[in-house]
Amino acid sequence: MTQIRQPIVTICGHVDHGKTSLLDAIRGTKIAEGEAGGITQKISFTLFPKENIIEKSKKVLDKFKIPLEIPGFLFIDTPGHAAFTNLRKRGGSLADIAILVIDINDGLKPQTIETLQILKSNKTPFIIALNKIDNISGWQSGIDFFSNIEKQAPRIRQEFDEKFYSIVASLNAHGLRPELYTKINDFSKDIAMIPCSAKTGEGIAEILAILCALCQKFLINQISVKKAAKGVVLEVKKEKCVNYLESILYDGELKINDEIAIAGFGKTIKAKIRCIQEALPLSRGFKSMNNVHAAAGLRLQTNSKEEILSGMPFQVIKNNLKEIEKEFSDEISDEIQTDESGIFVKADSLGSLEAVLFLLKQKQIRVIKAEIGNITKKDLAYLDSLNETDRFLLGFNIDYDEELKKEGIIHKNAITSEIVYKLIENFEEERKKMIKEEERKKLEELPSLAKITILPYIFRNSSPAIFGIRVEGGILKQELEMITKNGEKIGRIKTIQEEKNNIPKADKGKEVAISIPGVNFERQLRKGEALYSDLSDFQFRKFKENKELLTREEIQILQEIAGIKRRENVTWGI
Repeated sequence: MTQIRQPIVTICGHVDHGKTSLLDAIRGTKIAEGEAGGITQKISFTLFPKENIIEKSKKVLDKFKIPLEIPGFLFIDTPGHAAFTNLRKRGGSLADIAILVIDINDGLKPQTIETLQILKSNKTPFIIALNKIDNISGWQSGIDFFSNIEKQAPRIRQEFDEKFYSIVASLNAHGLRPELYTKINDFSKDIAMIPCSAKTGEGIAEILAILCALCQKFLINQISVKKAAKGVVLEVKKEKCVNYLESILYDGELKINDEIAIAGFGKTIKAKIRCIQEALPLSRGFKSMNNVHAAAGLRLQTNSKEEILSGMPFQVIKNNLKEIEKEFSDEISDEIQTDESGIFVKADSLGSLEAVLFLLKQKQIRVIKAEIGNITKKDLAYLDSLNETDRFLLGFNIDYDEELKKEGIIHKNAITSEIVYKLIENFEEERKKMIKEEERKKLEELPSLAKITILPYIFRNSSPAIFGIRVEGGILKQELEMITKNGEKIGRIKTIQEEKNNIPKADKGKEVAISIPGVNFERQLRKGEALYSDLSDFQFRKFKENKELLTREEIQILQEIAGIKRRENVTWGI
């Protein structure tokens, strides 16, 4: 008879929609209350045995005639600040099924959309927990949603329907077919939506029952246990000078003294298992074991002195090391694909890195190099060697290494964040600024746009004419050719003086004296008259092509200069 293991369930969604609170409601704990800032600080796993499923959801299982065949669930609560897909294995997500948590009052948020993209790309089946129904004004809480919805006042039901169908429409826009779980005829086509409240416990029984039904109907092959032990290292932790590999065993049996192969970049690490600690049910700590069966949350101690990276897969070696090495090599090369040019990306784990690369690819952002780990001096040297438009390092859920921290080194083009969509958003903003600055530098090669008004201070009538002006807009610079509002060429500014000191330029609002050789003030100019910087056809076209780089004031001056030129029958227009 085929042995089936606990399905691995990941809880994912936007940072504050109640993922940990939902898991607390399932397992009867209060971990969320102890989290710093209400954000999950580490990946944690919870073994939820069959007897606890029966205790929580027997009435719903009986009502919908769902038999209970699985031995329980292994829940994984991912950090709210991390891509949940750092939980990876060969061929897709480590999770067999996911619960996408959406606050019914808040709808889809950037992290929700990001999560949906990754769920779809990994073909991970999922259900949707519409959390926080108790926050609907006037909602009367009950035990299960199915019977409780009928008890709500008409106004409350109407408000629920409005919020519910607004989220349905948003999900439809992403190519999904969500439906209230009680109305679904074909669960292979429609995504079950289960309204719930992590605070009151309403809908929790239904979530567990639907998970059981879906796993038993569609995932039996996936959760059937094979012989070879396979797992993923989630994190490498240090306690009392001992390194532990916090891991998930998703297949087979693992024993003390087993030799395992752990994937790395460019090499495979061999290690012998010295100690196995298995997570107890309902997050009640760990217990030392001689052997464990999938699925299990583990803390492993090995004899390896080499650096082991988070997110890396491992397997028990059974005279098949070369075969395993090829599989690891294929897995990493499949996930970490780079381009001939592009930006530099680093992340805290293999799966996180793969998730970031996937989302960058969605936005057609090329990546030249991708690695795991904190930012080092070597990374910054490599960053400085990149093409100017690609000179960015994106770091997901990482920091500078200790050496750089001690020296206080921070690179302006190294962008880090603990939220993927923020990381990409910040990068796009910075690159736009950089490109804009580069284009702005090109415009600086052109004469500046300036408008001035002649003040009633004439210091010399000619040879050269020296008189006072006020800068009305733009920047007045030496060597600018000036014209009148009638298009008459006046001459080139030789000097600009402020309080008898020569200055190279004058900004808007400045009152200064200027000198222009070859002009007779009395014959050609008058007090109160406006003068403009002159532009050639080529220079005008350049400004027009880069109009988005100009300020409103500069655009206004350009429009006035264009008006002057049009009166001379020149084809100018903005």
